[in-house]
Amino acid sequence: MITLLLGENSFEIERALRQITADFNGIVERIDGSTLQLAQLPDLLMGVSLFATARTVIIRDLGSNKAIWPVLGDWLPRISDDIHLVLVESKPDKRTTTFKLLKNQATVHEFQPWTDRDTLVAERWVNDESKKLGIDMDKSSVQALVRWVGIDQWQLFHALEKLALVDIISVDVIKNIIEPNPIENVFNLFDTALQGDVNDLRQMLKILEQTEDPYRLFALLSSQVFQLAAVANATKDDNVAKDFGIHPYVVSKLQPIAKKIGKSGTAKIITIFAAADDDMKLSRAEPWLLIERALIKVANI
Repeated sequence: MITLLLGENSFEIERALRQITADFNGIVERIDGSTLQLAQLPDLLMGVSLFATARTVIIRDLGSNKAIWPVLGDWLPRISDDIHLVLVESKPDKRTTTFKLLKNQATVHEFQPWTDRDTLVAERWVNDESKKLGIDMDKSSVQALVRWVGIDQWQLFHALEKLALVDIISVDVIKNIIEPNPIENVFNLFDTALQGDVNDLRQMLKILEQTEDPYRLFALLSSQVFQLAAVANATKDDNVAKDFGIHPYVVSKLQPIAKKIGKSGTAKIITIFAAADDDMKLSRAEPWLLIERALIKVANI
């Protein structure tokens, strides 16, 4: 039996592996496929242990092994019926003959990470997971948790583990005991700039400077500018949330701001960030200084 676990969603892959190992009553062998030698294949795929009649062999990242991956297809018919071979590949080359053979002969499960368009998927998942953990969460708390933590399943799961220790869950409780994700911090930072509060803006930047990478922060801020532009230029017949994959909550927060500064104000912000992006690429100043300068210009619009 062959199982192929594909994709870059490490949470779902680890959960699938735990289920496979839980269903197997025996010793599980875990192999690093990137360092596997061709001479080891006969024992792994054909050999039978003296102490067990069945084996589960989990091999990770075999696709990066240039010595074995091209010839693996020749070994597939030789795999013992007593062996469950589990291959874990995050980004295999789907054009290879080996992958095509595996796709036809293996049970394939693909797990891709969520994107910004999967917020509703994340909310449904949090709702289901909270019930499994015995957590009583209403819809507003579920939505607040996803906004506060983001769509990373590992972080969401760890947040739910913390909330499982609390008797009553509310939005305030979530904000008090769960660390916000960088995107939430960036949203608050951008919102502070849009409100024109320079003193709070500088204070927030000092705090973020201790933990955040400036280039990543600037990329996230640029994403906020794009979302603002989408909202500001939308007509009443447009569905911004659906068309651009923006969470309806974010749209609702940006709409009054977009209405206040208008298309001309939004255009000015785009120009500010375009200039800051050029300065970043040409290293005309320290990145944190460039970020602060751009946000203060936004605050003064």
